[in-house]
Amino acid sequence: MPRRFTKSAAASDLSRLLAEQAGLAALRASGAIRVPEVYACGLVDGRAALASEFLDLRGLDRASGSRLGEQLAALHRHLGPAFGFAQDNWIGGSPQQNGWHDEWPHFFAQRRLRPQFQWAAARGMAQKLAAEGETLIERLAGLFTDYRPPPSLLHGDLWNGNTAALPDGAPVIFDPAVYYGDRETDLAMMELFGGFPDACFAAYRAAWPLAPGYQTRRTLYQLYHVLNHYNLFGGGYLGQARRMTEKLLAELRG
Repeated sequence: MPRRFTKSAAASDLSRLLAEQAGLAALRASGAIRVPEVYACGLVDGRAALASEFLDLRGLDRASGSRLGEQLAALHRHLGPAFGFAQDNWIGGSPQQNGWHDEWPHFFAQRRLRPQFQWAAARGMAQKLAAEGETLIERLAGLFTDYRPPPSLLHGDLWNGNTAALPDGAPVIFDPAVYYGDRETDLAMMELFGGFPDACFAAYRAAWPLAPGYQTRRTLYQLYHVLNHYNLFGGGYLGQARRMTEKLLAELRG
């Protein structure tokens, strides 16, 4: 019997583990990159549990990072019928709304930014920033006048803690928040907290170059995760979110 890795949580968290199972299944079905195989997910002795294959993991180096970039580009070429996913899931400890939408700016504004700004307002975010957030949401389509991304299959939470390599150098990704969206969102998350070899990004761009305007859109996509970190952990993330929001509004006014 193969060794297993079991993630255990309170019974009330079963929906989170089931969503993770669905995301891992979608990534694995692409065949583009190694993902742990899930054996079972359900309640065991009053606890939620997700059992997957045990993998001997280590950090990415230059060679495995380059392979990750190539395989991530291949993953992103798997396209969905629209933007979103068949079920809601989680981004860290926060609910992530999905559903299906035909227009990417609308999806990102309404299913990503709006809930985070609403939760931040409930936490005591300044009224001025809340108003600026609403303005950004209403005008967000202005950042996409010359850019129409296809609905790529995304990991959704691709920071370096959710990636590793096998002993043979094969990259592995796990703990996803899967949906179909702009491929740049995965890259933006990778750049937000760092930890990836430069070779990873070079290999990705060689396989699938990025469109002009990525740096502005990167700020937009990183804002979602910065707001989520504020809503989960508080602290200085709110100031960072304010600066990012103001930068994007200035871009829209320009």
